[in-house]
Amino acid sequence: MSEEQVFEKVVAIIKPFAKAPEALASANMDTSILKDLKVNSARLVDVVLEIEDAFEIEVKDEDADKVKTIGDAVRLILAGAG
Repeated sequence: MSEEQVFEKVVAIIKPFAKAPEALASANMDTSILKDLKVNSARLVDVVLEIEDAFEIEVKDEDADKVKTIGDAVRLILAGAG
């Protein structure tokens, strides 16, 4: 799966949790999931769980804590979640 495909899938996963849909429309790899998209930290856990299911990977807690931007999530997925 290409980086662009992973990016698009991650954005689709985040969409129901984002309280700033206008920011999601112009999201890029540097978009902060918490600050720009206004996903609260409790919902970020749900995002990580959705990512695990969608990509059939396991994300370690310490790796999940490092996910701040969409790019962080994409890179984590492409690396096989450590």
